[in-house]
Amino acid sequence: MARAKISIIGAGNVGASTACWAAAKELGDLVLVDVVEGLAAGKALDLTQAGPIERYDAKISGTTEYAETADSDIVIITAGLPRKPGMSRDDLLAKNVAIVREVTAQVSKYSPDAILIVVANPLDAMVHAAHKVSGFDTKRLMGMAGILDISRYRAFIAMELNVSVEDINALLMGGHGDDMVPLPRYTSVAGIPLSELLSAEKIEAIVQRTRDGGAEIVSLLKTGSAYYAPSAAVVQMAEAVLKDKKRILPCAAYCDKEYAVGGYFVGTPAVLGAQGVEKVIEVKLSDPERKLFEASVAHVKELAAQVDKLL
Repeated sequence: MARAKISIIGAGNVGASTACWAAAKELGDLVLVDVVEGLAAGKALDLTQAGPIERYDAKISGTTEYAETADSDIVIITAGLPRKPGMSRDDLLAKNVAIVREVTAQVSKYSPDAILIVVANPLDAMVHAAHKVSGFDTKRLMGMAGILDISRYRAFIAMELNVSVEDINALLMGGHGDDMVPLPRYTSVAGIPLSELLSAEKIEAIVQRTRDGGAEIVSLLKTGSAYYAPSAAVVQMAEAVLKDKKRILPCAAYCDKEYAVGGYFVGTPAVLGAQGVEKVIEVKLSDPERKLFEASVAHVKELAAQVDKLL
Protein backbone atom coordinates (compact mmCIF):
# COMPACT_ATOMS: atom_id res chain seq x y z
CA MET A 1 0.00 0.00 0.00
CA ALA A 2 1.39 3.37 -1.03
CA ARG A 3 2.12 5.89 1.67
CA ALA A 4 -0.05 8.96 1.94
CA LYS A 5 1.43 12.20 0.64
CA ILE A 6 1.13 15.26 2.83
CA SER A 7 2.20 18.69 1.63
CA ILE A 8 2.74 21.49 4.13
CA ILE A 9 2.78 24.99 2.71
CA GLY A 10 4.91 27.27 4.83
CA ALA A 11 8.05 26.02 6.57
CA GLY A 12 8.02 28.49 9.44
CA ASN A 13 7.43 27.50 13.05
CA VAL A 14 3.93 26.06 12.53
CA GLY A 15 4.79 24.31 9.27
CA ALA A 16 8.02 22.77 10.53
CA SER A 17 6.39 21.65 13.78
CA THR A 18 3.53 20.14 11.78
CA ALA A 19 6.05 18.16 9.76
CA CYS A 20 7.75 17.00 12.95
CA TRP A 21 4.53 15.70 14.56
CA ALA A 22 3.37 14.09 11.28
CA ALA A 23 6.71 12.35 10.74
CA ALA A 24 6.77 11.07 14.32
CA LYS A 25 3.32 9.54 13.76
CA GLU A 26 4.41 8.12 10.37
CA LEU A 27 1.32 9.55 8.70
CA GLY A 28 2.98 9.56 5.27
CA ASP A 29 5.65 11.16 3.13
CA LEU A 30 6.02 14.89 3.57
CA VAL A 31 6.73 17.82 1.26
CA LEU A 32 7.53 21.17 2.83
CA VAL A 33 7.12 24.25 0.62
CA ASP A 34 8.33 27.76 1.35
CA VAL A 35 9.13 30.82 -0.74
CA VAL A 36 12.38 31.38 1.16
CA GLU A 37 15.14 29.62 -0.76
CA GLY A 38 16.62 26.74 1.22
CA LEU A 39 14.36 27.07 4.27
CA ALA A 40 12.07 24.13 3.51
CA ALA A 41 14.91 21.99 2.17
CA GLY A 42 17.02 22.62 5.25
CA LYS A 43 14.25 21.79 7.71
CA ALA A 44 13.29 18.70 5.70
CA LEU A 45 16.87 17.44 5.78
CA ASP A 46 17.08 18.09 9.52
CA LEU A 47 13.87 16.11 10.10
CA THR A 48 15.12 13.31 7.88
CA GLN A 49 18.23 13.05 10.03
CA ALA A 50 16.08 12.82 13.18
CA GLY A 51 14.36 9.73 11.75
CA PRO A 52 16.99 7.17 12.82
CA ILE A 53 16.87 8.54 16.39
CA GLU A 54 13.09 8.69 16.73
CA ARG A 55 12.66 5.57 14.56
CA TYR A 56 10.22 6.90 12.00
CA ASP A 57 10.23 6.10 8.31
CA ALA A 58 9.09 8.94 6.11
CA LYS A 59 10.41 10.54 2.98
CA ILE A 60 10.69 14.24 3.81
CA SER A 61 11.59 16.83 1.19
CA GLY A 62 11.63 20.61 1.00
CA THR A 63 11.23 22.86 -2.00
CA THR A 64 10.14 26.22 -3.36
CA GLU A 65 8.27 24.52 -6.23
CA TYR A 66 4.60 23.61 -5.98
CA ALA A 67 4.99 21.00 -8.71
CA GLU A 68 6.61 18.74 -6.14
CA THR A 69 3.35 18.69 -4.16
CA ALA A 70 1.50 17.02 -7.06
CA ASP A 71 -1.05 14.35 -6.13
CA SER A 72 -1.03 15.12 -2.42
CA ASP A 73 -3.69 13.43 -0.31
CA ILE A 74 -3.72 16.27 2.20
CA VAL A 75 -2.42 19.83 1.88
CA ILE A 76 -1.95 21.82 5.07
CA ILE A 77 -1.75 25.58 4.55
CA THR A 78 0.25 27.20 7.34
CA ALA A 79 1.64 30.01 5.18
CA GLY A 80 0.72 33.44 6.44
CA LEU A 81 1.93 36.22 8.68
CA PRO A 82 1.92 35.49 12.42
CA ARG A 83 0.47 37.89 14.94
CA LYS A 84 2.68 40.29 16.82
CA PRO A 85 1.92 42.07 20.10
CA GLY A 86 -0.98 44.51 19.74
CA MET A 87 -2.34 42.84 16.59
CA SER A 88 -5.70 41.12 16.36
CA ARG A 89 -6.31 38.16 14.10
CA ASP A 90 -8.45 40.42 11.91
CA ASP A 91 -5.47 42.75 11.36
CA LEU A 92 -3.90 39.97 9.29
CA LEU A 93 -6.83 39.71 6.91
CA ALA A 94 -5.68 41.52 3.75
CA LYS A 95 -2.12 40.23 3.78
CA ASN A 96 -3.07 36.66 4.54
CA VAL A 97 -5.88 36.63 1.95
CA ALA A 98 -3.27 37.41 -0.70
CA ILE A 99 -1.03 34.62 0.56
CA VAL A 100 -3.81 32.04 0.87
CA ARG A 101 -5.17 32.97 -2.58
CA GLU A 102 -1.81 32.31 -4.24
CA VAL A 103 -1.12 29.13 -2.27
CA THR A 104 -4.58 27.68 -2.86
CA ALA A 105 -4.43 28.35 -6.58
CA GLN A 106 -1.15 26.43 -6.79
CA VAL A 107 -2.05 23.46 -4.62
CA SER A 108 -5.47 22.97 -6.21
CA LYS A 109 -3.79 22.98 -9.62
CA TYR A 110 -1.38 20.20 -8.70
CA SER A 111 -3.58 18.24 -6.26
CA PRO A 112 -7.18 18.66 -7.42
CA ASP A 113 -8.37 15.73 -5.31
CA ALA A 114 -6.65 16.72 -2.07
CA ILE A 115 -8.24 17.61 1.24
CA LEU A 116 -7.21 21.10 2.38
CA ILE A 117 -6.65 22.05 6.00
CA VAL A 118 -6.13 25.76 6.62
CA VAL A 119 -4.29 27.13 9.65
CA ALA A 120 -3.70 30.80 8.70
CA ASN A 121 -5.58 33.57 10.59
CA PRO A 122 -8.23 34.88 10.72
CA LEU A 123 -9.11 31.23 10.42
CA ASP A 124 -12.76 31.04 9.31
CA ALA A 125 -12.18 33.78 6.72
CA MET A 126 -9.09 32.02 5.34
CA VAL A 127 -11.02 28.78 4.83
CA HIS A 128 -13.67 30.82 3.03
CA ALA A 129 -10.93 32.26 0.79
CA ALA A 130 -9.49 28.82 0.06
CA HIS A 131 -12.93 27.55 -0.89
CA LYS A 132 -13.60 30.47 -3.23
CA VAL A 133 -10.25 30.02 -4.98
CA SER A 134 -10.18 26.22 -5.17
CA GLY A 135 -13.82 25.49 -5.92
CA PHE A 136 -13.39 22.25 -3.98
CA ASP A 137 -16.34 20.39 -2.50
CA THR A 138 -16.90 21.89 0.94
CA LYS A 139 -16.28 18.50 2.56
CA ARG A 140 -12.68 18.70 1.40
CA LEU A 141 -11.96 21.99 3.17
CA MET A 142 -11.62 22.61 6.87
CA GLY A 143 -9.85 24.93 9.24
CA MET A 144 -7.93 24.24 12.42
CA ALA A 145 -9.03 26.25 15.46
CA GLY A 146 -11.39 24.33 17.74
CA ILE A 147 -8.93 21.60 18.68
CA LEU A 148 -6.39 24.23 19.69
CA ASP A 149 -8.89 26.20 21.79
CA ILE A 150 -10.11 23.02 23.49
CA SER A 151 -6.55 21.89 24.14
CA ARG A 152 -5.79 25.19 25.85
CA TYR A 153 -9.03 24.92 27.82
CA ARG A 154 -8.23 21.36 28.92
CA ALA A 155 -4.67 22.33 29.84
CA PHE A 156 -5.86 25.20 32.04
CA ILE A 157 -8.47 22.97 33.73
CA ALA A 158 -5.81 20.32 34.42
CA MET A 159 -3.52 22.99 35.87
CA GLU A 160 -6.28 24.28 38.14
CA LEU A 161 -7.35 20.83 39.38
CA ASN A 162 -3.88 19.27 39.34
CA VAL A 163 -5.14 16.26 37.36
CA SER A 164 -4.15 14.60 34.09
CA VAL A 165 -5.19 16.28 30.86
CA GLU A 166 -6.09 12.81 29.59
CA ASP A 167 -9.15 12.67 31.84
CA ILE A 168 -10.65 15.95 30.62
CA ASN A 169 -13.23 16.02 27.84
CA ALA A 170 -14.54 19.31 26.57
CA LEU A 171 -16.36 21.06 23.76
CA LEU A 172 -16.15 24.60 22.41
CA MET A 173 -17.71 26.15 19.32
CA GLY A 174 -17.63 29.31 17.26
CA GLY A 175 -14.66 31.31 16.07
CA HIS A 176 -11.08 31.23 17.23
CA GLY A 177 -10.12 33.20 20.34
CA ASP A 178 -12.38 36.19 21.02
CA ASP A 179 -15.33 34.64 19.16
CA MET A 180 -15.07 31.31 20.98
CA VAL A 181 -18.33 29.95 22.39
CA PRO A 182 -17.65 28.13 25.67
CA LEU A 183 -19.78 25.11 26.56
CA PRO A 184 -18.79 24.26 30.15
CA ARG A 185 -21.83 22.02 30.61
CA TYR A 186 -20.30 19.69 27.99
CA THR A 187 -17.03 19.60 29.94
CA SER A 188 -16.23 16.71 32.28
CA VAL A 189 -13.28 15.32 34.21
CA ALA A 190 -13.28 11.50 34.21
CA GLY A 191 -17.02 11.74 33.59
CA ILE A 192 -17.60 14.20 36.45
CA PRO A 193 -19.24 17.46 35.30
CA LEU A 194 -16.81 20.36 35.62
CA SER A 195 -19.41 22.34 37.58
CA GLU A 196 -19.09 19.83 40.42
CA LEU A 197 -15.35 20.43 40.68
CA LEU A 198 -14.97 24.17 40.10
CA SER A 199 -17.00 27.25 40.92
CA ALA A 200 -18.71 29.24 38.18
CA GLU A 201 -16.19 32.04 38.77
CA LYS A 202 -13.22 29.69 38.33
CA ILE A 203 -14.72 28.23 35.17
CA GLU A 204 -15.32 31.70 33.72
CA ALA A 205 -11.72 32.68 34.48
CA ILE A 206 -10.45 29.59 32.67
CA VAL A 207 -12.73 30.31 29.71
CA GLN A 208 -11.40 33.85 29.49
CA ARG A 209 -7.79 32.69 29.67
CA THR A 210 -8.59 30.24 26.87
CA ARG A 211 -10.05 33.05 24.77
CA ASP A 212 -6.85 35.01 25.35
CA GLY A 213 -4.63 31.96 24.95
CA GLY A 214 -3.04 33.00 21.69
CA ALA A 215 -2.55 36.61 22.75
CA GLU A 216 -0.91 35.47 25.99
CA ILE A 217 1.71 33.54 24.02
CA VAL A 218 2.19 36.38 21.54
CA SER A 219 2.84 38.77 24.43
CA LEU A 220 5.46 36.41 25.85
CA LEU A 221 7.21 35.57 22.58
CA LYS A 222 7.01 39.17 21.31
CA THR A 223 8.21 38.25 17.81
CA GLY A 224 5.73 35.55 16.84
CA SER A 225 2.81 33.38 17.87
CA ALA A 226 2.11 29.85 19.10
CA TYR A 227 3.24 26.88 17.04
CA TYR A 228 3.66 23.66 19.05
CA ALA A 229 -0.02 23.32 20.02
CA PRO A 230 -1.43 24.60 16.68
CA SER A 231 0.70 22.14 14.73
CA ALA A 232 -0.23 19.24 17.03
CA ALA A 233 -3.88 20.15 16.50
CA VAL A 234 -3.70 20.15 12.72
CA VAL A 235 -1.87 16.82 12.72
CA GLN A 236 -4.68 15.33 14.82
CA MET A 237 -7.08 16.41 12.06
CA ALA A 238 -4.85 15.00 9.32
CA GLU A 239 -4.53 11.70 11.17
CA ALA A 240 -8.31 11.41 11.50
CA VAL A 241 -8.67 11.88 7.74
CA LEU A 242 -5.79 9.66 6.61
CA LYS A 243 -6.75 6.79 8.94
CA ASP A 244 -10.49 7.28 8.36
CA LYS A 245 -10.93 7.40 12.12
CA LYS A 246 -14.38 9.08 12.09
CA ARG A 247 -13.28 11.25 15.00
CA ILE A 248 -15.59 13.95 16.26
CA LEU A 249 -13.33 16.97 16.36
CA PRO A 250 -14.12 20.68 16.44
CA CYS A 251 -13.01 22.51 13.31
CA ALA A 252 -14.05 25.25 10.93
CA ALA A 253 -16.50 23.31 8.79
CA TYR A 254 -19.01 24.36 6.16
CA CYS A 255 -22.47 24.87 7.60
CA ASP A 256 -25.52 25.67 5.51
CA LYS A 257 -28.73 24.38 7.09
CA GLU A 258 -26.74 23.27 10.13
CA TYR A 259 -27.33 25.78 12.92
CA ALA A 260 -29.07 27.89 10.21
CA VAL A 261 -25.68 29.39 9.30
CA GLY A 262 -26.48 29.79 5.61
CA GLY A 263 -23.29 28.67 3.86
CA TYR A 264 -20.18 29.66 5.82
CA PHE A 265 -17.24 27.92 7.49
CA VAL A 266 -17.69 28.14 11.24
CA GLY A 267 -16.38 26.36 14.30
CA THR A 268 -18.41 23.27 15.08
CA PRO A 269 -17.86 19.63 16.06
CA ALA A 270 -17.64 17.44 12.98
CA VAL A 271 -16.92 13.86 12.00
CA LEU A 272 -13.57 13.71 10.22
CA GLY A 273 -12.78 10.72 8.03
CA ALA A 274 -11.48 9.70 4.63
CA GLN A 275 -13.89 12.01 2.80
CA GLY A 276 -12.92 15.00 4.91
CA VAL A 277 -15.73 16.63 6.88
CA GLU A 278 -18.20 13.77 6.72
CA LYS A 279 -20.84 15.22 9.01
CA VAL A 280 -21.40 18.36 11.05
CA ILE A 281 -22.64 17.54 14.54
CA GLU A 282 -25.43 19.79 15.78
CA VAL A 283 -25.55 20.13 19.55
CA LYS A 284 -28.39 21.70 21.45
CA LEU A 285 -27.49 25.20 22.57
CA SER A 286 -29.04 27.15 25.40
CA ASP A 287 -30.32 30.64 24.64
CA PRO A 288 -27.15 32.37 25.96
CA GLU A 289 -24.94 29.90 24.04
CA ARG A 290 -26.91 30.43 20.86
CA LYS A 291 -26.59 34.20 21.16
CA LEU A 292 -22.82 33.86 21.49
CA PHE A 293 -22.71 31.48 18.54
CA GLU A 294 -24.84 33.78 16.38
CA ALA A 295 -22.52 36.69 17.22
CA SER A 296 -19.54 34.55 16.22
CA VAL A 297 -21.22 33.62 12.92
CA ALA A 298 -22.07 37.27 12.26
CA HIS A 299 -18.39 38.15 12.61
CA VAL A 300 -17.46 35.34 10.20
CA LYS A 301 -19.93 36.73 7.66
CA GLU A 302 -18.42 40.22 7.98
CA LEU A 303 -14.93 38.88 7.37
CA ALA A 304 -16.12 36.70 4.48
CA ALA A 305 -17.60 39.78 2.81
CA GLN A 306 -14.23 41.52 3.12
CA VAL A 307 -12.48 38.46 1.69
CA ASP A 308 -14.82 38.44 -1.31
CA LYS A 309 -13.85 42.05 -2.08
CA LEU A 310 -10.15 41.26 -1.75
CA LEU A 311 -10.38 38.24 -4.04
